[in-house]
Amino acid sequence: MVHETAAPASELVLEPFELSDDFYQRPHDAYDLLRARGAAHFVRFPDGGTGWLVTDYEAAKAVFLDPAVSKALKSPGAQAALGGDAGGAAMFGDMMLFYDPPEHTRLRALVNRAFSGRAVRELAPRITELADGLLAGLAEDAATEQDLLDRYAFPLPMLVICELLGVPNEDRDSFRAWSTTLVSNDETPEARGAAVSQFLGYIDGLIRAKQEAPADDLLSELISASEDGDRLSHRELISMVFLLLIAGFETTVNLISNAVAILLTDNGVRAALAADPGRMADFVEEALRFESPAGEGTFRYTTAPVTVGGIEIPAGQRVLVSMAAADRDPSRFDDPHRVDLDRADKNHLAFGYGVHRCVGAPLARMEGGVALTRLLAAYPDLVLATDTELSWRKSLIVRGLTALPVRLRP
Repeated sequence: MVHETAAPASELVLEPFELSDDFYQRPHDAYDLLRARGAAHFVRFPDGGTGWLVTDYEAAKAVFLDPAVSKALKSPGAQAALGGDAGGAAMFGDMMLFYDPPEHTRLRALVNRAFSGRAVRELAPRITELADGLLAGLAEDAATEQDLLDRYAFPLPMLVICELLGVPNEDRDSFRAWSTTLVSNDETPEARGAAVSQFLGYIDGLIRAKQEAPADDLLSELISASEDGDRLSHRELISMVFLLLIAGFETTVNLISNAVAILLTDNGVRAALAADPGRMADFVEEALRFESPAGEGTFRYTTAPVTVGGIEIPAGQRVLVSMAAADRDPSRFDDPHRVDLDRADKNHLAFGYGVHRCVGAPLARMEGGVALTRLLAAYPDLVLATDTELSWRKSLIVRGLTALPVRLRP
């Protein structure tokens, strides 16, 4: 829920709206309440920090495109918003996600070149093979309660991204621990710092090994990719792999598990897919809109005053664009709190918008579709194994479940 701090109207914009502790569990209650009051809101997040939250669809698109709203951790706007501490600029400053054009344009061109390679184009049959292998391994426990998140939704994207980048599968548990720490709002700065250090150290060694012995994988493509003779520096390679490893499986894990949760709590959608499995692509798009796996994404910073929905946000402020809220904006989507396979408007913002739109969106869509199709084909009688409300991770970056208890057969 959202609690408004009492203040005179003239001071209201200076007083943050308090997002209470249950925000992570039921964020759409907060979004609906805030959206009714406007497009942009000064809020205090559950982690204690303050910033501006954008909740309307059209306002979100405008902010994504506004050159005065920067992603760069090294920008004056970020320095001002964070009190001179760019919150990890030394560690993340070379990451494509935290650059603006023209630097972002250069990095994007190089990673686009790598993503167009054979290692990505020919993944669909391999993803199907990996999915079927994991599902076959669940057969012995099909009638007992198990965590589908832990045994399917997580390992499949991890296997895919490890294979895509040429990372040994035996390292996937380390990746899971590092990534979980990094996106959680419950972890201490010390824990996050340690996870970053270990993660980056591992990636550094992996890159050096691929430079010595290139293979048919995306990492080797990134190392060799060039645009007009330009290549990624070693620091840029480390940052790029770091970004791809986290974004390449975190969002897909949540896409799969969030979609399964929808299927198991909405009999109409499940029946429609059973009657026509060819509707899976429509369902994936609705799942992305209805329960965006990225949620709010990462912060932006105003480098000049910006007007959003009639509200002027000063320079040097943090801005969080809620894709999750925008994608349930009733001024854009009819009956937004309902999953509708016949929804004609599929222009959701789950993958962002503008220059920072997710480069891996086609891969995530394909991987999610394969994962769900194979799951329903193998276990059409899949049921939830709990009557209690499912629990959600405490993260402003991703929207995902902590567990998904199921029985594969009643």
